[in-house]
Amino acid sequence: MAVPIPTDLARLSEILEPAAPASPLPRRNAAVLPVLRPKLPAIEEILPYFRSIDERQWYSNWGPLTSELEQSLSRQLGLERVCVVTTANATAGLTAALLALGLPRGSICVMPSWTFAATPHAARAAGLRPWFHDVDPQTWALDPEAVRRTIGGIRNRVSAAVVVAPFGAPVDTASWEDFEDRTGIRVVIDAAAAFDTVRACRLPSVVSLHATKILAAGEGGFVATTDSSLRDRIVACCNFGFQGSRSAMLPALNGKMSEYHAAVGLASLAKWPATRARHIQIAAWYRRRMEGLPGVALQPGYGGWASGTTSPVLPIEAARVSRRLRLLGVETRSWWGMGCHLQPAFARCPRGPLAVTERLGMRVLGLPHFPEMRESDVDLVAGALAECLWTGPRAPMEV
Repeated sequence: MAVPIPTDLARLSEILEPAAPASPLPRRNAAVLPVLRPKLPAIEEILPYFRSIDERQWYSNWGPLTSELEQSLSRQLGLERVCVVTTANATAGLTAALLALGLPRGSICVMPSWTFAATPHAARAAGLRPWFHDVDPQTWALDPEAVRRTIGGIRNRVSAAVVVAPFGAPVDTASWEDFEDRTGIRVVIDAAAAFDTVRACRLPSVVSLHATKILAAGEGGFVATTDSSLRDRIVACCNFGFQGSRSAMLPALNGKMSEYHAAVGLASLAKWPATRARHIQIAAWYRRRMEGLPGVALQPGYGGWASGTTSPVLPIEAARVSRRLRLLGVETRSWWGMGCHLQPAFARCPRGPLAVTERLGMRVLGLPHFPEMRESDVDLVAGALAECLWTGPRAPMEV
C-alpha cells in the first residue's frame, strides 16, 4: 500500500525535523563513518603540472594546462576536436551556457525542483525565471513528453528547459534533442554529478569537477557541446563577453578555470580508470547488501555508472532513520532536501504539482560513499540501517 504524501508545509517541516526518539539508540562507536570523504590526487602526482605553471608563468585565461584538459576531456567523450569549455565551477558553466543561448530576459526556464540549489540560481543569474516541474517516478528526472504537455498551459513565454541528471544517472539526450526540435525551447543538461555518463551532443551538458565529484579538480567544471558556434559563445560568456577584442559583446561573467585547477583535473583524469573501477566496486557492495532489506530500494539503475553518492529510497521516516543511523556511527545526507521549491530563495518561483518530488524528498537518503571505503564499511552501514528500520517507531513500510 502506498504511503500518503502530506503536502502542507507544517507536516513537511515535522518530517524534516522530527521529535527526538523517546529512547535513543546507544551509540556504539565514537568514530562516525562520514557520508563523504573527498580524495584528490597526491601532491606528487600534481607537482609536475605545478612546475610547468611556474616555468611558463601562465596562471589563468585558458593557459596551456587548461587547453590540454579541454582536449583530454573531449577525447574522453569520444571526439578528437575540442568540444569542451572549462569553467570556474559548474554553476558558472550552467549560467554561461544559458547566457550563450541568447534567451529573452525574464522568460521561463523549466527545471525540476528535485535538484541542487545551483540549478535555479544559475537560471536566475542568466536572467531567466525558474519554473519547477515534477520528475518521473521511474527515472527521477524530467520527462520530455510531460514537459511538452505542461508548457502549453504556462501563460508566460517558456524559452528554456534545464534537464538534471539525478545523482549521475544518464540522460536520454536524443529525446531532448527531439524535444528542442519540436518545441523550439532550448535545452541545457545539468550533468553536475554525471561525468561517467555524460555524452557529447549538440545540447550543452555541464559537468562539475568539484572536490566532492568523481572526477575532481578541487573546484571547476566544464561544458560539452558538439555545436562549435555555441561553444564559441560559451567561451565568450565565460570571459566578460569578449569575442576577439576587449569590447564586451554579450552578457557574460568571469567563469574561467585557473591553471592550478586544470593541473589537479589533469592529474585526476590520469587516474580515472582506477577511480571509476573503485566507485563501481563500492556500488556493487551496496547493491548486494541492500537486496535483503525490506522497505529499501536503491535509485533506479544505481551501480550501472560511477557516482560519488549513494541514494537509497527509505520508508517515509527517512529523517528519523538518519538520526538513528548517526547514533550508530553512520553519517547520512539529504542531498537535495525536500526540493528547491521549499527553499526560501525559490519560494516565489512558479511551479506545477510536485507529488513525486515531495515523495522523493521524504524518502531519499544519501549513505556513505567515498573512494577509500572498504567492504566492511558497507557492511557496517547496511547492518546499522537494518537495525534502524526494525527498531524504529513502526515496521518498515512499502516504498
